[in-house]
Amino acid sequence: MRRLALLLLAALAGCSNPAPTPEAPKAATTTAAIPADAPVILAFGDSLYAGYRLAPGEGYPPKLEAALNANGVKARIVNAGVSGDTTAAALDRLTFTLDNQKAKPSLVLVGLGGNDMLRGLPPAQTRANLDAILTELDKRQIPALLTGMLAAPNMGKDYVSAFNPIYPALAKKHKAALVPFFLQAVIGNDALLLDDHIHPNAQGVDKIVAATRTAVAKALEAATKR
Repeated sequence: MRRLALLLLAALAGCSNPAPTPEAPKAATTTAAIPADAPVILAFGDSLYAGYRLAPGEGYPPKLEAALNANGVKARIVNAGVSGDTTAAALDRLTFTLDNQKAKPSLVLVGLGGNDMLRGLPPAQTRANLDAILTELDKRQIPALLTGMLAAPNMGKDYVSAFNPIYPALAKKHKAALVPFFLQAVIGNDALLLDDHIHPNAQGVDKIVAATRTAVAKALEAATKR
């Protein structure tokens, strides 16, 4: 746990770049044939979705799209990840992002909160912003899947106790699907991480995709049956 704390804090520089002016997200690409009417998944998050320091096609959204389609789950994923985003910054761009989609998403993956934790922002603020994001998705009748984060232990017992329950509590409140800890498959394994010891490399992304693909497929199936 002490090593995890150091790894998370070492990643602060890589995660905390100011968010750029929002622009319409671009669809991920994959070699698998995708029907024109395939349901759309919007990946709305921070650098862990944006593909920080990875080549085009190596980030989580394009590799997840390829894995889903290769396994018979037709889906088109739009990457709306922005490196450095806090939950507040993401909330500010949510309306713009949703309003500029060519097709209404069938499912939104929400991967935010890591930068809040690394900056020591109050967990109550993180919870409120995520709650507002999920509430807006509820209003638009768009199901969500939360990919959760854990607080570094050296943030202190009180901080950890306030931060870690945010994701399961909000998933329950909004009836959203949940991946409890997005980095579970790679954290602490340097062979799967960039030299900042927190962002996955291309091989690490493969591991995360393998660990989360089933949860995303189930959430998409439930969403398209509504």
